[in-house]
This record gives sequence, C-alpha cells and structure tokens, in this order.
Amino acid sequence: QTFEKLLIANRGEIACRVIKTCKKMGIKTVAIHSDVDANAVHVKMADEAVCVGPAPTSKSYLNMDAIMEVIKKTRAQAVSLNESICCSFLSSLSLQASEGVTFIGPDTHAIQAMGDKIESKLLAKNAKVNTIPGFDGVVKDADEAVRIAREIGYPVMIKASAGGGGKGMRIAWDDEETREGFRFSSQEAASSFGDDRLLIEKFIDNPRHIEIQVCIIIHFLVLADKHGNALWLNERECSIQRRNQKVVEEAPSTFLDPETRRAMGEQAVALAKAVKYSSAGTVEFLVDSSKNFYFLEMNTRLQVEHPVTECITGLDLVQEMIRVAKGYPLRHKQADIPINGWAVECRVYAEDPYKSFGLPSVGKLSQYQEPLHVPSVRVDSGIQQGSDISIYYDPMISKLITYGSNRAEALKRMEEALDNYVIRGVAHNISLLREVIIHPRFVQGDISTKFLPEVYPDGFKGHQLTDLERRELLATAASLYVAEQLRSQRFLGTPRIPIAKSKRSSWELSVRLGDGIYPVAVSKDGTSFSVEADGMKLNVTSEWNLASPLLSVTIDGTQRTIQRLSRNASGDTSIQFLGTVYKLQILTKVAAELSKYMPEKAAEDTSSILRSPMPGAVVAVSVKPGDTVSEGQEICVIEAMKMQNSMIAAKTGKV
Repeated sequence: QTFEKLLIANRGEIACRVIKTCKKMGIKTVAIHSDVDANAVHVKMADEAVCVGPAPTSKSYLNMDAIMEVIKKTRAQAVSLNESICCSFLSSLSLQASEGVTFIGPDTHAIQAMGDKIESKLLAKNAKVNTIPGFDGVVKDADEAVRIAREIGYPVMIKASAGGGGKGMRIAWDDEETREGFRFSSQEAASSFGDDRLLIEKFIDNPRHIEIQVCIIIHFLVLADKHGNALWLNERECSIQRRNQKVVEEAPSTFLDPETRRAMGEQAVALAKAVKYSSAGTVEFLVDSSKNFYFLEMNTRLQVEHPVTECITGLDLVQEMIRVAKGYPLRHKQADIPINGWAVECRVYAEDPYKSFGLPSVGKLSQYQEPLHVPSVRVDSGIQQGSDISIYYDPMISKLITYGSNRAEALKRMEEALDNYVIRGVAHNISLLREVIIHPRFVQGDISTKFLPEVYPDGFKGHQLTDLERRELLATAASLYVAEQLRSQRFLGTPRIPIAKSKRSSWELSVRLGDGIYPVAVSKDGTSFSVEADGMKLNVTSEWNLASPLLSVTIDGTQRTIQRLSRNASGDTSIQFLGTVYKLQILTKVAAELSKYMPEKAAEDTSSILRSPMPGAVVAVSVKPGDTVSEGQEICVIEAMKMQNSMIAAKTGKV
C-alpha cells in the first residue's frame, strides 16, 4: 500500500517517467501544465490535468500558490516536486506537510541544506567530505568577487548558491571575466531560482565529473536513529559537457578503481546521513587526474541521468522514492547493489551543435520516430510528433539510453540508435553526440570536462569524411537519385505509358559535394546499383523504400542507415550519413554542363547587422542609435531557455 493519488509538479520527460512508475504501482496521477503545454505528452498520460498559468515558469510550474490550490482541489495524497519549487517555497511545503500531504523526496530540512551550495559545502566539511577550496560565504558585489578571486587564484568558478543545471555558472580567468561573470550569473540565478546569491570556488582544471547515486531511508525523522539505512548505488561519469551542462553520461566510470569508488560512496552516504536525508539523491564530485575527489554539490531530486544507474543496478528509483516517502524500509543492503553491464545516455537536444556546441532551436516536430526497434535501447521523452519546442523551457527532446554487457557493446548500440533516430522540424545535436561516442579519446576513456573544446578547438564541424566514406556517400546519393527516377516512371506498379521505350540501364551523373564536383556513373542490376564514383567501383544494395524516413543501404558489404531529409527539382538534396547532414546537388551530365549559365544568387551582406544566433527574449540593450561601438563591445543580452548570452559587435561602427 502506498498512495491513491500523486500530483506531479513537473513537465517533460521527467513527469512522464514518474507517471510510468505510478501506473505500474496502481497510483492515479495528476499533471499540472502551463497554457502552452495543454497538449503535452505528460498531460495526456496523467489521469487528471490542471492548468496553473501562462507559459513562463515563474507563472506556472513555479507558481506555488496555484500548485497548492490544485493539491487541495484534486485531493492528492502525495506530491512529486521539481527542485526549484522545493528550494523556493520551503515554508509552503512545511505548511502543506502539516496538512497530511506527503512529498516524494527528502524533507524540507535536507532540501534547504543541500539546495543551498554555501550551506551544503559547510555541512560537507563537517561530515569530513573533501571539498573544493574557495570562499564559503555570499559574494556581495562585483568588486568583492574580484577581491575573492584574486585571493583564491585564477581560474575561479562563479556559481549560484541555489543553482543547478549549468545555470548561473561562469568560469573566470581574470578580473574582467569575474565582473562579467558576476553580472550574468546573478541575473540568471534570479531568473531561474529566485535567488541571486553567488559563491566563488577554485576552478579545478581538467576535472572529471563523477556522481554517486544515494538512496537512504529514515523512517521519518523521529525514527532516524533507530531505522536509518543508507546505500550508494555506484557512480555515473558525466564529464562530457558544454556550458557546464552534461551531454553524455555513462555508468560505471572508466576511471574509478574499486577503492576510489568505495571511498567516494562512503563519503556520499556520510553526507546524506549528516542531513538526515531520506530519498534518492545525487552527490556530485569532481575528480582530478590523480584521483583526488572533491564534493561539488548534492542534488535533492531525481537527476536527468538516473536511467544509467537503473540499467546497471536493476532498480526503479522512482518506485524506491515512493516507497521511502510512504515509510517503508529499503529492500536492499549495500552488498546487494551490483554493477551489471554498462549503460550510456545521450541527451538529445533541439540545438544547433555547429553554434557553440549547441544553441537552442525552436519549432514543431514535423516528424518524430524513436529508435526503439534497436535492441537494448530506452528512450525517456516528453514529446511526440507534432510537439512544439518553445523558447520557454529546456530544449531537451529526449534521453537516449543504450545498455550492453560491456562498454564497447553499449557504445555500438548507441551509434546504431543515433543513426535510426528520426527528428524533423528542428535542429538537433545527434551529429555531435555520434562524433563524441566514436572519437578515439572517448572510446579509450580519456575524457574530462574540457573534452569538447580540446577535441574541437575551432568549434564542431560535423563528421569529416574519409576518402572511402566520401565515395560511399556519393554512390549512395547517386543510387537514391536513380531509384527515384525509376519510381517516377511507374504508376501503381505499372509503366505509365505502355508504349514507352525500353528501360534505361545506365546513367551518367554529376554530383556536387562541398567544394568538389564528381562524375558518377550508375548502372542497374536488379535491386542493386553498380556505381563508379571518384574513380572507384562500388555495389549499392537496398530495398529502396523511398517513403520510409530511414533507409538501410549496403555498400560493398558495409551496412549504413541513412536519412534523406530534403530534395528539390534543382537536384539539391540533404542526406544524413554517419550522423551528419550533407548537402549535395545531383544533376545529369547534360544539366551539369548547362548549369554554369545559371546566375547565382548573391549572398546577403550581414557585416553591419547584429543577428541573434537563436530565438529568445531581449533582456537588456546596452547601446542607443547614434552610439559608436568598437569590435567586441556588448550590444544587448538575449535570454534563451533560462540562459543569458551577451551579443557583441562584430566590427567597429555606428548604431
């Protein structure tokens, strides 16, 4: 026996995740939503749904008064909250708890202690947990931030005391960056968490980001001394990040040995016991190259990357949280917690990875198909075909998880899953994710939080084709073109004109790829095509189902899954090959010879225009008409998905 009805004060994939376990446990669910989320997946999955306000999170998902009203109206016995609500409305939680509503998660004391990075760091020190050197108080202003940073020694990390998810965080390498970091971090913190307090720590260079999942029970606080149990559920490796937000996670870590794992796990449990923690939570550590580890923070919620922990332990963490909240003891001992196999998670975002490793993209998902037909694949998502990705919320599309008996198997399945993932209508980061998991450094486990800028110092450019891969792409594109020409000659399986000439069996084409133009000869042999591309003969075989968004092609015995994203009458086509989208132009030999007479459209001169690289809200304008600005000077600040971005002038000129 647990609860009859549970309200979920969250949205997206995590709300859907909680609803799935509630259905399994026979618990009815209540979803809350903003007006723009009225048709969201979590709203459709829940037994009841109530609108709590307009799109901005501060007026809906963080509107505690409205949420409390829904709790009373629906008579929910328990509530699953997001961490921002927990930290911002502790007094309301205490009041509601006194009226008999149970919260799925730790009590307000633990939330307050661990939700505040300043207080949590002091508690960690007292619990004999290793901590990062830094200033343990609140930074008052930019001048004090500079003074503290100089005392600690550059580089430093400026972070929001109530923050998380990479928001309100900046790395500063000098006084100027410290002042700028203080301004943006405090503004982001106030916007995202309702708390603009900041702290400053030493930035650990070349660290790994390791998390230890803990699951502790204390039969409510009054029974803590007699019945307190604590488990650590092994670690997650979360070092692949951009803008302090995780991109790829895995469990276990390639870096930890059993002794370090045990030491970190014991410190995680010690910290949880020190705050009388009673639920699933995550203690985050930074680990340097010598395996020295430092406490970073404790997240008093179900982390985004919890599926990889579930995969290697076999536990349903949401179910464990609900059982703990009801007062049941844990069913497992530390010796029962295994590391079975390997799990990898990729965060699939609606982002353009070619802009700063991922700037948000908005739009409607015109076509969406998850790769669930691939073995040992799990997809946690809160969207479906037709869903809108808006500027108001995090641009995450889904969490893609693969499992294998070892790391190599899990990575191979991830590669296959990414190739078979269909997302149309918005930009996405699948090309970046695929390149990361096949990169030799990642495969060898040589990773850190600086992985992306070190591997791609000039920014991400997509997959760089080898000579063989280029020929495979040319041959595939040419075969696809010919297959479509043949299909267009038929109607309901019959030639359109019975008296037409006999079928062609060979084609001479010209294919433009990048800066190169390649002659390609294609001849048909049954369902196969023999293609001579760039001086090499290749055999291309497929079922050529041109209506399917996925096309399985075999090129000289090598299987590839491709996607054709677009085409037009001018021969332009876009093909997703090895995760990256390539633009090609395929013309007949005659058309290619005549195309040189076609005028080319002149490119727009944008050198005097400041154009936002992403959709968002203008929160500050630093100039006015008539001002003279220099190259690199801030013009305005754009806020997108709760992150603030400074827009600067590309050249000196007058506004």
